[in-house]
Amino acid sequence: MDESEELLGIGAFARRVGLTPSALRFYDDCGVLRPVRVDPASGYRFYGVEQDGRGVLLRRLREAGLPLVDVRVVLDGGEAEARTVLRAHLERTRRTADTARALVEGLLRDLPMEAPEQPLGRAVVGGAELASAVRQVGPAVADAGTRAEFPVLGCVLIEVDDEELRLVATDRYRLAVRVLRARTAGGGPCRVLVDAAELADLATWALRQQYVDVEVYGDGGCLVGEDGERRAFVGRTAEYPDYRLVLEGLDDVRHRVIVGRAVLRAAFAEREKGAALTTRPGAQEAVISGGGGSPVTVSAVCTGPSLRVAFDPAVLVPALDAGVGPDVLLEIASGTAPVVVRSADQGSFTTLVMPVRERVSRETD
Repeated sequence: MDESEELLGIGAFARRVGLTPSALRFYDDCGVLRPVRVDPASGYRFYGVEQDGRGVLLRRLREAGLPLVDVRVVLDGGEAEARTVLRAHLERTRRTADTARALVEGLLRDLPMEAPEQPLGRAVVGGAELASAVRQVGPAVADAGTRAEFPVLGCVLIEVDDEELRLVATDRYRLAVRVLRARTAGGGPCRVLVDAAELADLATWALRQQYVDVEVYGDGGCLVGEDGERRAFVGRTAEYPDYRLVLEGLDDVRHRVIVGRAVLRAAFAEREKGAALTTRPGAQEAVISGGGGSPVTVSAVCTGPSLRVAFDPAVLVPALDAGVGPDVLLEIASGTAPVVVRSADQGSFTTLVMPVRERVSRETD
């Protein structure tokens, strides 16, 4: 280093990079951030301005909780090594956070509800109805891989509004909305996010109740049975996708297909992503083809012009399973727009499924 270049004392350098002087002394002793020069008489440490970047990165890594062994790899190792270390640390922090959250939620559930607190909203619905609604929206909850990246998609949104109880779930490829008409309701519009696994456990309990009072509080809520037994749940604080914008933004329906739910499921179940459904004007049938299987013709009531739309069976089949009754109604705007999947005799349950690019198999199509 040129002797004419400015050197910074430990206090000035600490302010520049956001570390304390004591931390800098520690990192010097550890060999992670050495000063440019140490005065032999006074022992004072001096740093160069070119060390700013390393100092700031060191601070950020420590704020992220990386141990010094990993910090050294990121600072001095190659790019591939740094990425490996950072990804491993990210996974560790996620697991730690999940464990801590589960423990705290358990503690909160074990605490008695505060008697003076009044719910923001409440709705009384049939216990079996609530359990069925949870089962129906469940397939649209994100899988473990997606939840690791977007934890909020592992939740179900519960809304109380205008004498209705709504349950909403989405994994970005599906959107499920189930509306229950409340027998009685009170309070203003409110919502709460509940972990899907926790809600499934509550649904098992609700199935044994004739009626359940769903109460929503600011940080969670509870289900109250007819005998006064209370089952609390913990709310999640996160921004949930605006499902109303999605529903309001749907294009006008150009095609409607009514088909047996079990028949359509069987036709898609063993196929790979990209299997297609084809309809033609005036034909009382639909053809399912592609995706590694032979074409299958099924009876259907079809309206609208000719249509060919492809699906991922791993997404479509669970949506069909979540329906009720023997029939399913598909409302389709185009081969690329979200497809509305409804139980033909239950308009209060709606699932949106995203089409995919068609996979053509020369051997079977």
